[in-house]
Amino acid sequence: MSEILETLELYPVRIPMRHRFRHVDHREAVLIRGPNGWGEFSPFPDYPPQVTTRWLAAALELACTDLPEPRRATVPVNVTIPAVKPDDASKLVTESAATTAKVKIGDPGDDEQADFGRVAAVRDAIGPHGSVRVDVNAVWDVDTAAQRLSSLSEFDLQYAEQPVSTVEDMVELRKRVDVPLAADELVRQSPHPLQVIEAGGADVLVIKVQPMGGVARVLDLAGRAEIPVVISSAVETSVGMYGGLLAAALLPELPYACGLGTVSLLQGDPTGEPLIASGGELEVRRPEPDFELLEQWRPERTRAAEMLRRVRAAAEVLT
Repeated sequence: MSEILETLELYPVRIPMRHRFRHVDHREAVLIRGPNGWGEFSPFPDYPPQVTTRWLAAALELACTDLPEPRRATVPVNVTIPAVKPDDASKLVTESAATTAKVKIGDPGDDEQADFGRVAAVRDAIGPHGSVRVDVNAVWDVDTAAQRLSSLSEFDLQYAEQPVSTVEDMVELRKRVDVPLAADELVRQSPHPLQVIEAGGADVLVIKVQPMGGVARVLDLAGRAEIPVVISSAVETSVGMYGGLLAAALLPELPYACGLGTVSLLQGDPTGEPLIASGGELEVRRPEPDFELLEQWRPERTRAAEMLRRVRAAAEVLT
């Protein structure tokens, strides 16, 4: 695999976030130019090569393989609300014009009151006919999750994404709350991604292309799931976002808005026409990087070298 990388063009980029997200304030990516287009390798900083190998597989799929043609022209998406103050959350919803919002809660720096205020602001901004979902990133225990979700149920939550960390806890929590539960980490971090469904611990499956290893693997997994699927992003640039967008555009049904409207969380993009949602919809198209923008967002030499080292480390594991 390292030999294959030598035949490809690699371009590191580092772009500031508009709001701190998943404990990072910059999004780092290595864009890969291959014979079939561009791919993106952008795992989060704390992921080891045993995990990032999937992200590289997804990048190489986009850059080096023939991709299927999408079956739909647009994909509905939610607006993603980071762990921000209520006024900022309300502004993000209003600016997006989306009819579905996903709200990050359970952040280590926030208490119950902060979460409640953020969700309340989002519900007020999106209106009674909009949909609100929350994402907890598996930080609660069952008792905390049951209490918090019961408190938040007055906002008519569409679902709660990964409120607890284990299959067993998801099963138990599902018995104790009326809010539907979605599985995310239990899908992308498990050697048996459908186990949570088989155990009866989820109502919705959230799948992300880079963490799962590519579009083809996501479509296979979605085809075997017996519950609704939501294709979501890993906060990519528009280059990598096309993988998720294509996967969503190939699904036979999209009962929920997808979590692909996150390019707007970045202060810039390596493409001249970023994949920014309009009115809660994303046009299904494949943007290409602009070389002037690649230069604008290129990190300093030491950081770029470290990012390229991570690509090579993932390639060794993928081999």
